[in-house]
Amino acid sequence: MIIIMKSQATDTQIEKVINWIESVGYKAHPSRGVERTIIGAVGDNRDKAVLKYAESLPGVEKTMPILKPYKLASRESHEGNTIVSVGSIPIGGPEFVVMAGPCAIESEEQLLESAYIVKKGGAQILRGGAFKPRTSPYSFQGMEEEGLKIMDQVSQRTSLPTVTEVVNPLDVDLVETYADMLQIGARNIQNFALLKKVGHARKPVLLKRGMMTTIEELLMSAEYILSSGNPNVVLCERGIRTFETATRNTLDLSAVPVLKGLTHLPVVVDPSHAAGNWRFVIPLSRAAVAVGADGIIVEVHPEPEKAVSDGAQSLKPEKFYQLMDDVRAIAAAMRH
Repeated sequence: MIIIMKSQATDTQIEKVINWIESVGYKAHPSRGVERTIIGAVGDNRDKAVLKYAESLPGVEKTMPILKPYKLASRESHEGNTIVSVGSIPIGGPEFVVMAGPCAIESEEQLLESAYIVKKGGAQILRGGAFKPRTSPYSFQGMEEEGLKIMDQVSQRTSLPTVTEVVNPLDVDLVETYADMLQIGARNIQNFALLKKVGHARKPVLLKRGMMTTIEELLMSAEYILSSGNPNVVLCERGIRTFETATRNTLDLSAVPVLKGLTHLPVVVDPSHAAGNWRFVIPLSRAAVAVGADGIIVEVHPEPEKAVSDGAQSLKPEKFYQLMDDVRAIAAAMRH
């Protein structure tokens, strides 16, 4: 249920409504818009009829049921678009955001060189994996805490905020100590214990769509994070598994406008994991801008041929600079 406050409702009236919602066993999630405040009341649906009483409270204009199963992620519960800040970088605003860096942190030298490339190209956020969930148990699994420390040091030297993946609920507090944004990868999209844990984190979350996840399932996973108290979620389309074998995954660009119609959360695209081949990353990045995404996350490596993880889909520096030039040109054209 959402409770819509009158445009002239006072802060005191809003606070009393929030307190009343919680007194009847629901969680209150206020969304303060330019003209009015909307309060989402989320909880067990069995006694939702009691929420109609809110219409008699001072400052309340009306109540409305939220028809979507994802209550807090739905556009019905939030006025306007959510802007998520990663460090000082806003995602979901007018500027197209690029997150870039190597798939895996291999050494301080490798990550620092990658960061300089990323910054020179004009990307705003550095990506790098310290924990790497791999299909094979014999593949490189990441440098773990040592990698996080390297990432933190490189971030301080370059002033780039960072995003890195967390794969275990027990590691959330550790990763949050070093990173500016926590990534939930495709393999953990329905790891509900992990989703709840990052829902209690103070840092924003990048939530990647699973390989066989529907759009509704993606939004329901976001709902786990939102309902646990973390409002800062960015959705990521990274390709889904189909019968096609020409690419690693099939990039579902239609998911971007579909999600934009269903949710207030920002949406970014990962063309690297979708394509699995560096040759396709630039054209797919162009398409992501054109279809209305809020940003992209791409893999860049100083020497992809020596990368310990996903070198085939990583861009060399000169190709990354070309990507950034193309992205800026398309983004500028779309603003006019």
